[in-house]
Amino acid sequence: MINLTKLNEEKFILNCDLIEVIEERPDTTIQLISGEYFLVTESAEEVVNKIITYKRKLYKR
Repeated sequence: MINLTKLNEEKFILNCDLIEVIEERPDTTIQLISGEYFLVTESAEEVVNKIITYKRKLYKR
């Protein structure tokens, strides 16, 4: 789960395992496997870094 911010500054938590595509056009658009999508203030690189950090914490032993 990663913390993100919608364009209206609303904070939300997203299950990153449901992400299918991340695009910058120019706003960052995250499309889920369900077809639903979110526009967020974070860059695609920031989203990917949040996912990496989350996965490292999850699988750290």
